[in-house]
Amino acid sequence: MAPLPVSPLARPLPILPPLAGVRLATAEAGIRYKGRTDVLLAELAEGTTVAGVFTKNLCPGAPVTYCREVLQGGLARGLVVNAGNANVFNGVAGMRAVEATASAAAKTLATTADHIFLASTGVIGEPLPAHKIVAVMDELHGKLAADRFAEAASAIMTTDTFPKGSTRKAKIGGTDVTINGIAKGSGMIAPDMATMLCFIFTDAAIPAAALQTMLAKSVESTFNSITIDSDTSTSDTVLLFATGQAGNKPTDDPAHLADFRRALHEILHELALLVVRDGEGAQKLVTINVQGAVSHASAKRIGLSIANSPLVKTAIAGEDANWGRIVMAVGKAGEPADRDRLGVAVGGTWMAQAGGVVPGYDETPVVQHMKGQEIEITVDIGLADGRATVWTCDLTHGYIDINGSYRS
Repeated sequence: MAPLPVSPLARPLPILPPLAGVRLATAEAGIRYKGRTDVLLAELAEGTTVAGVFTKNLCPGAPVTYCREVLQGGLARGLVVNAGNANVFNGVAGMRAVEATASAAAKTLATTADHIFLASTGVIGEPLPAHKIVAVMDELHGKLAADRFAEAASAIMTTDTFPKGSTRKAKIGGTDVTINGIAKGSGMIAPDMATMLCFIFTDAAIPAAALQTMLAKSVESTFNSITIDSDTSTSDTVLLFATGQAGNKPTDDPAHLADFRRALHEILHELALLVVRDGEGAQKLVTINVQGAVSHASAKRIGLSIANSPLVKTAIAGEDANWGRIVMAVGKAGEPADRDRLGVAVGGTWMAQAGGVVPGYDETPVVQHMKGQEIEITVDIGLADGRATVWTCDLTHGYIDINGSYRS
């Protein structure tokens, strides 16, 4: 598959500083791609704690099944990620590939396989040539370094057109800690916990249970609030590693972790929006605000109904301010709504309120807004105080071009 042009919504990769207790390396294993790195190895300090959330797709990849099991131990010493092959729907061969990879990484990092985490992304249903990953393990070990986050972000890409990363500082009990995150995702994005792959690293000392609570909560309003094409990946994985090297006193006190929660949420939010910005064929980033619903959960379901509507998304691609399609998507969500209380605004201009067109409505500012790269839609259900925000992108012919030739 030929390299794709960089998304017009792309953002440059920030400088991701080295983190105490994390060393990274990438290599070209030739799993599917030629002339680019496709395997990432991360070495984590002894005592690193870990949290994770995974796809709810009922046909998960072998790496997801494996990670769910080893996550129960709460500790990590390494991470191996490959691009080009998702290791999904491969039966016994898929689990053997996982076991071979984990065993090789454990030997390389002088640890046990239950402290190695794995993730794979790429084509579904083709056997993963784990021997190619094993063959580059010594090379990866020799290249491990603390300043390789940028290379790591590039090695995990598939149809992504730009690497995605985010970094923040936080304080825990007066001690400065750093958080770095990288992610990949472009298509098959309607997360039911996360996006396709995301890895967060921090030098903070935080118990695994506290990490898990914070990660699960932050994912709900970030990765679980984006959609590109309504398809939930079989490989969705978000892992959060805490090396404990910053020097703070380990704590699970919510009050002491408040600033860390803030920084973690900001990173997850930024990475989630970067995934939407790289949506396959995307030309516009779309923010959908729903207010006045009977609950926050209801507002979110309505928002995702709008965000997943091909008719809404193609109208946005065509820069057509067709609010009738938005009303349709509200009505099909299966959530409480009253046609005669509904209001719709685009770009801050109310087009319809109380179930009808606003008297004297002038479409000019809306048309101008639709020509931009960032579109905002607000829907007022008019029933109660429930609200939510979700994000999506437009649907263009580029999506068909990419996915129609994905295995070619």
